[in-house]
Amino acid sequence: MTGSTIMRHGGDRVAEALRVHGVRSLFTLCGGHIAPILAGAKARGIRIVDVRDEATAVFAADATARLTGTPGVAAVTAGPGVANAIMALKNAQLAQSPLVLLGGAAPTALQGRGALQDIDQRALVEPHVKLFRKIVAVRDLAPTVEEAFSVARSDVPGPVFIECPVDLLYEEASIRQWYSDAAGKGTSVAERMLRLYLNRHVRKMFAGNDKPVTHRVLRVSAPRAAGKALAASQKALLDARRPLMVIGSQAVVIASHAQAVAEAVRTLGIPVYLSGMARGLLGRDHPLQLRHQRREALREADCVLLAGVPCDFRLDYGKHVRRSATLIAANRSPRDARLNRKPDILALGDAGLFLQDLAQAMPRPSPSRLDWAEPLRRRDAEREQEIDRQAAVAGEHVNPVALFRALEQAAGENATFVADGGDFVATASYVLHPRKPLSWLDPGAFGTLGVGAGFALGAALARPKGETWIVFGDGACGWGLAEFDTFVRHGIPVIAVVGNDAGWTQIAREQMKMLKDDVGTVLARTDYHQVAAGFGAHGIVVKTMGELDAALAEAKEVAAKGNPVLVNVWLDKTEFREGSLSM
Repeated sequence: MTGSTIMRHGGDRVAEALRVHGVRSLFTLCGGHIAPILAGAKARGIRIVDVRDEATAVFAADATARLTGTPGVAAVTAGPGVANAIMALKNAQLAQSPLVLLGGAAPTALQGRGALQDIDQRALVEPHVKLFRKIVAVRDLAPTVEEAFSVARSDVPGPVFIECPVDLLYEEASIRQWYSDAAGKGTSVAERMLRLYLNRHVRKMFAGNDKPVTHRVLRVSAPRAAGKALAASQKALLDARRPLMVIGSQAVVIASHAQAVAEAVRTLGIPVYLSGMARGLLGRDHPLQLRHQRREALREADCVLLAGVPCDFRLDYGKHVRRSATLIAANRSPRDARLNRKPDILALGDAGLFLQDLAQAMPRPSPSRLDWAEPLRRRDAEREQEIDRQAAVAGEHVNPVALFRALEQAAGENATFVADGGDFVATASYVLHPRKPLSWLDPGAFGTLGVGAGFALGAALARPKGETWIVFGDGACGWGLAEFDTFVRHGIPVIAVVGNDAGWTQIAREQMKMLKDDVGTVLARTDYHQVAAGFGAHGIVVKTMGELDAALAEAKEVAAKGNPVLVNVWLDKTEFREGSLSM
C-alpha cells in the first residue's frame, strides 16, 4: 500500500503513516511535545483515546496488538511521560507483544543542555524494546514509522520506540522563527557563530520537507520451522504412547490465524494445556483441553510439545517434563526454545504455523495411542468436583470460588476477560472458562499488576460489540481506578469485578507462614464502587452471596447501555490457593 501527499508539519507525517498502517486508535496522555501528532491523527479519523497514566496508554496499545495482530500505538510526552511508560514497555517486551511507542523529546538543539523534561531517553528505554530510533530530520519521520511497524512484527515480536523531538513536529515556519529568535541579533563573534550554527542546524532538520511523502506498508513474513524439524516432530508424536501439548501466547501472535491454529489442535487430537493468550483457543469445554494437574500430566507424558512456551518458572524451569520424554520446542525465539532445558527437537519458527503444518502432515491419531487421555480427563473432572465443593462453603461474605462460578454463568459468549491481580486472578484462571480464541488477557511472564484498565480499554475498542470484563484484585485495582474517568469520557462500557478481601493476599499467605508478620499486606474494605461512581461510572457493592447474581445481572444491563460499571465484592478468605507461591 502506498500513498503520496503534502504535509503541513511533522505530526501530519507521523499521523499519515499511522493511518496507512491501519491504526484506528491512538492511546495517549497529552503533552506539548507530541501535540502535533495527536492533531494530525485526529484530522485523519484516528480515534484519540486520552488516559490518566502513560502506562495505561501502552497497556492499551499492547492489548490492541494481541487481539488484532496490528501493532498498537501509544504516544507519550517527553521525560516523565516516557519514564512512566517503562513498566508497560517491559511487560510488552517479555510478553512478545508488537507495539509502537511514540515519545516526545526536547528540541534537537537543546538536548543535553537542561531543557524542559530533557533526559537521556535512549539509556532509559533501549533495554526494553526491539528497536530505539531517534529522529533528527523531518524527512525521516514517516520512514521510521514504517520501519517500526515492520520490526515490531518480525521474528520475535516486541515493542519499538520512536523518539520525536518537538522541533521536528511543528510547522516549519514556526520552528524557523523560534530558532531565529533564539539566535538573537547580536554582532559579537560568538553571537554570529551561534546564528550560523543554528541556521545550518535548521536547514538540516527541514531538508527535503517540501517534497511529497510516499507512505508504504512493509511486508513481514512469519518465520516457519524447517521441514526437518517438522518430520522429526511428526515421527516423535506418532511413536509416543502418551503425547501431550502445552500451547502459549506465541502460538496466536498472528491473530488472524487463531481459528486455524485451533482447528490444527483439534486435528492433531493430542491432549493439550493452554496458557496465556492461548487460553480459550478450543472454546469452553473441548474434550482435548485439560485444565488441572498439569505438572502430573507432564511428568507422565513420554513426548511433550511446547508450542510458544519457554521452560521458565511456570514449568519449574523444565523440571516438570521428565528427562526420558522427547521434548519438542516450537518457538520463534532461539533463546526461549532452549531456556533451562535443551529440546530434543527444535522447531525454530512461528509456533502457530508449526501446529498448522504438523496437523496437515500428520495422520489421524490412533485411538489406542491416546487412551491415556481418559485418566487425564477423569482427574480434571475430579478437580472440578472439588472446586464445586469449595464453592459451596458458606461464609459471612462472598466465597471467591463461588463468585467465579457465578461469573462463568453470567458472562456472555462474546466476553473478553482481562485479568489483573494476584490471588483473586489466579483463582479465576482455574474457574473461568474463556469462550473463544483471543478472549483472555493477562500480563504474561512479567506478572505485572496494573494492566487491567489499559488492557480493557484496548479490548473494548478492538471488540466494541462484545462484553469486556476486568477481574481485579483489590490491590491491583488501585492502579486502574482513575481510568474510570477515561471509560466514562470515551463511553467504554467495561465491567470491573473487584475481589475485595482487604489485603494483598497472594503475598500475605506465604509471608504469614514464613515470617509470622502481615506487615505491608493489609488493605481496607475500601468503597471502590463509590470511587468509580465519583468518576461518573455505575458502582455496585456486594457483601453477601445472596446479592451476587442480581448484581452481575445489573452490571450487564448497565454496560449494555454503554456505561462502565464497577462491582465491589466483599470476599471471604479462602484456602483455594494455599502453597502457590512462585519464584
